[in-house]
Amino acid sequence: MIRAKVIVGVFIAGVLTLLATSVSAHEVRPAYLEVNEIKTGQFELFWKVPQRGDMRLHIIPVMPGACRDVIPAQQFVLSDAAVERRTVDCGKDGFINKSIVFEGLEATITDVLVRVSLLDSTVTTTLVRSNKPWMEIRGAQSVMEVASEYTVLGIGHILSGIDHLLFVLGLLLLVRSFSLLIKTITAFTIAHSITLAMATLGFVNVPQPPVEATIALSILFLARELGKQNRGEVGLMARYPWIVSFSFGLLHGFGFAGALAHVGLPKNDIPLALFTFNVGVEAGQLLFVATVLGMGALLKRLPLAWPAWVQQSPTYVIGSLAAFWFIQRVAGFWL
Repeated sequence: MIRAKVIVGVFIAGVLTLLATSVSAHEVRPAYLEVNEIKTGQFELFWKVPQRGDMRLHIIPVMPGACRDVIPAQQFVLSDAAVERRTVDCGKDGFINKSIVFEGLEATITDVLVRVSLLDSTVTTTLVRSNKPWMEIRGAQSVMEVASEYTVLGIGHILSGIDHLLFVLGLLLLVRSFSLLIKTITAFTIAHSITLAMATLGFVNVPQPPVEATIALSILFLARELGKQNRGEVGLMARYPWIVSFSFGLLHGFGFAGALAHVGLPKNDIPLALFTFNVGVEAGQLLFVATVLGMGALLKRLPLAWPAWVQQSPTYVIGSLAAFWFIQRVAGFWL
């Protein structure tokens, strides 16, 4: 008899596959605007918007009306983004309590991450969404504002990180005992929290492209272990799931750190921002785990008969996606 958890795994793996396909068809990477005050009222702007080939998102940041160009925009194209740099003068009042509007954002499914650094060492980070395509520049953020902002960023990162979710799904399918599952997920959480903190605080510096490729390889290894389990064999991960989970969790933590590096940490609240980002990641991860387990509990109540091939489906879906990501990310080293 096929376990309900496997049926849920088929469904979730299918959804994640569709999302992965959607990422290729519709840009979901956030645009990025960095605003640095270089002297009273003058700001250097760094604007980066995702681009694939000749296709780019048509989002335009519109500065407050009093701002005028001091140094005209310099534009150039990277492999995956269009970049613009310029310097503006916004008068003695600067940006405080004024708004930046992102024209065209409402027509996309992406967000804009905005980082503002002022002369008084105030650093604020704001995620601007398509349903509210503007933001007001504020002064120093309160403790609650920092905590809320970075918690939301953490939740958003894990729920949009299809590769991380696929790894967690594989763990849920592989580990049969609930108590062992708790140990395995806890080991994964502790491990990626350690490397997230170490990399973000600068104790360890690991290049992101090899990390992302190796994360895909870890998912492929997990799919192989699932295949062994389906054939009645006992693999390394089935014997020591929490040890292997801890090892791969260290690797995934570097991936989370790469995402946080793009955001940056407020100088005056680094411990709080790092902690709440990690809390957000864990909250999103637990929400995903609860969803899978909840769906499995509901399916157990339904008198349904499933064909035998369903047992193998999650393994092939997870393995195929992981193999594709690994090849794509390795190929990206030279592109």
